[in-house]
Amino acid sequence: MGREITPDEDFPSLDIGRAVHEIYYQRMRKEVQLEGIKLDVVIDRSMVVCEVKTSSKFLQAAKFQLLYYLYRLEEMGLKMKGEIRIPKERKRITVSLDEENRDQLLKALDGIKKIVCAEKPPEAVRIPYCRRCAYREFCWI
Repeated sequence: MGREITPDEDFPSLDIGRAVHEIYYQRMRKEVQLEGIKLDVVIDRSMVVCEVKTSSKFLQAAKFQLLYYLYRLEEMGLKMKGEIRIPKERKRITVSLDEENRDQLLKALDGIKKIVCAEKPPEAVRIPYCRRCAYREFCWI
């Protein structure tokens, strides 16, 4: 994203995610797009931003994604709460941008900035995320 590279939009995992989002959250306000972020579900009355996932397999990544959204919203003057929702597992996980989470997020963002500013990407290393990543063709060509 830092180089304006988009994921493979036809990647099966993205299609599954879109389907889960549509099936389970038909009546809610969905896909609010703001500068540089796309929120899955926003519950206006309670000021909650929801990130919808198909499984709880990669919760840590989902947490950081949601923390980033909360951070960006706070920069825009909106103090909101967050929830990771996994409808197939009937789970709701509350996420808040408290001091500890903010510090972890800022540290992660600093690491991301270093990678984005580097002349060359780091050497590719296979990790569990690779199998379900819509960007994987860029690493393993």
